[in-house]
Amino acid sequence: MSSFEYLLQDINSIKGIGSKTSKLFRKKNINTIFDLLWSLPRNSIDRTNLVKINELQIGKIQTIKIKVLKYNFPRIRNLPNRVFCEDETGKIDCIFFNSYEGYIKKVLPINSTVTISGKIGYYKKKYQITNPTYVSSNTDSIVKVFSTYSLTEGLTEKKYNKIISEVLKNIPNLNEWLSDDILKKFNYISWKDAILELHDPQNIKKKGNFLSRLIFDEIISTFLINSRVRKSIKKIKKKNKFFDNNEFNKIKNKIDFELTNDQKIAIDEINYDLKSNQKMFRLLQGDVGSGKTIVALITSINVISSGFQVSLMAPTEILAKQHYNLAKKLFDEDINIKILTSKTEYRERNKILKDLINGNINILIGTHSLFQEKIKYNNLGLIVIDEQHKFGVKQRKKLSDKGGKNCDILVMSATPIPRTMIMTVFGDMDTSIIKNKPKNRKEIKTYSKLESKIDDVIKFVKKQVNQKNQVFWVCPLIEESKKVDHQSSVKRFEILKKIFKNKVGLLHGALNKEEKNNILLKFLNRKIDILVSTTVIEVGIDFPNANVIIIENANKFGLSQLHQLRGRVGRGNNESYCILMFKANLSQNAKKRISILKSTSDGFKISEEDMKLRGYGDLLGFKQSGLQTFRLADPVLNEDLFLLAEKEVRKIELENQNLNKYMNLLKLYDRADILNDLV
Repeated sequence: MSSFEYLLQDINSIKGIGSKTSKLFRKKNINTIFDLLWSLPRNSIDRTNLVKINELQIGKIQTIKIKVLKYNFPRIRNLPNRVFCEDETGKIDCIFFNSYEGYIKKVLPINSTVTISGKIGYYKKKYQITNPTYVSSNTDSIVKVFSTYSLTEGLTEKKYNKIISEVLKNIPNLNEWLSDDILKKFNYISWKDAILELHDPQNIKKKGNFLSRLIFDEIISTFLINSRVRKSIKKIKKKNKFFDNNEFNKIKNKIDFELTNDQKIAIDEINYDLKSNQKMFRLLQGDVGSGKTIVALITSINVISSGFQVSLMAPTEILAKQHYNLAKKLFDEDINIKILTSKTEYRERNKILKDLINGNINILIGTHSLFQEKIKYNNLGLIVIDEQHKFGVKQRKKLSDKGGKNCDILVMSATPIPRTMIMTVFGDMDTSIIKNKPKNRKEIKTYSKLESKIDDVIKFVKKQVNQKNQVFWVCPLIEESKKVDHQSSVKRFEILKKIFKNKVGLLHGALNKEEKNNILLKFLNRKIDILVSTTVIEVGIDFPNANVIIIENANKFGLSQLHQLRGRVGRGNNESYCILMFKANLSQNAKKRISILKSTSDGFKISEEDMKLRGYGDLLGFKQSGLQTFRLADPVLNEDLFLLAEKEVRKIELENQNLNKYMNLLKLYDRADILNDLV
């Protein structure tokens, strides 16, 4: 076994870990020795300071030298064993649960002087230590500074430190993967030394070169894989699409507004990729309402003109239907456009599948069902994926493979994220960004309102409904919670129903798919004027007649989420409004979020501020998405290292360096399996 392989061994191989302890570690998602190394210390405990009993501080871990006086071993089950002790300044009891008399007599003999360490308690006007962590006649064996870790029940601090020490003792010296330039520039120590420094209790909360080194390793491992995915896709030689300017101009002329500069640039970038003999793998990122779908459809005409098919996948059936209607409006009748969802009838579905494989369908629009195994295309030339920002590198690569070598990939995301995040999440793709919104889009007026002013809000809603406008009313919860004082959507619905009668609908995540679609269709077709909802309306809906959104307990939402919700309105010609409701006792952080949202509509600026406030892990819902996240790196705090890693990877690309040097790094950070898929 190589020295490197030691790090990938199962935790069962560690001395002192049996099946019982192993299970406890696996509860913490620690399966290998390397996993254990990333169970980072939270704090440190200094046991070097011996104190007297009269100097003890309740609740703190302290070390004292005491004399053993007598035992109390109760014969009643479940009562603890007690050892009475003292020093020249006072008395203290050592309390033992689940310890045998024989063990206690062995470690604490009568009349002996011993050193003990543990958390200090106070009961019935007397100090006590329950289950002391250390008991020894030799003071030198206790006097140490220890790291503290996040423990699970059954794992003691003493045992955890012993296991960590055993592992740190055996960490191998690995061949260096970082370039000499990087090592010299930042005076980086080796990976092994950096790990040892990381677990040194003296370094807790310190930010030295050792931490920078490990952060850089994490970042560059991600960027290297992204680079290799890009490179592997660029190697694929495809049939290039040719342009029919007449068809292209025909589509542009059907648009009833002027394209923004960003839209024009994005169209040029996509068209350049389509014309080349290299496979396109591109992200089209734009703020809510920036006009990404128009860009995707305009560029699709070149794919169709070249004899290829286009597939457009939307996250919801309703949005798929809206894309279908827009495509029918833009394209001539001789271009065959079909929609395929779970609602498509059996006979119609079979006809679509037959026409698709025969090449009679030019554009197929639908939900994720478009890429089921049984759906076969005749000559698929472009896949457009809408609102799928939670697709990871692996999923996107699989999708690209399914499309075949002649199929270009365009992924659209309406979640604006800072550049460091784009580099991390979408680094395997080329990127086009639309920041500017079409000129016909009016600014959404954003106001904050105390919950005590609810009557004023309802008065405003009445006025809007009378003017034939529609309203979203968003609440955080489905039902009342005793623990959290939020207005529930159910309760708000009942209140509004009494005022607006049958003009109110209720939408939340507990409804099944059919129920959700029926309510959304009612709202779309203006059979109801007010839609009370949870955050399920955040993406995948376009309702041009909705011009007001009320968000209750706005302080409970993240900035990016509030911006996404706000983007549900302002898509029609009428003046649009967003009202943020909150309680009077707001935290400074909540006040800041609301202030930022009121001051700007720039989604990229908002997401950057959101990331600073909440951390990148929450911004895209990483914790729920299963996407790769970092153990140490932070795109906000470590922006300089992200930019440096990007520069270093570009250099590796230009020099066409072999990745063998980096294989240990990629294996350690769980990236190698992606690399293996590429060969």
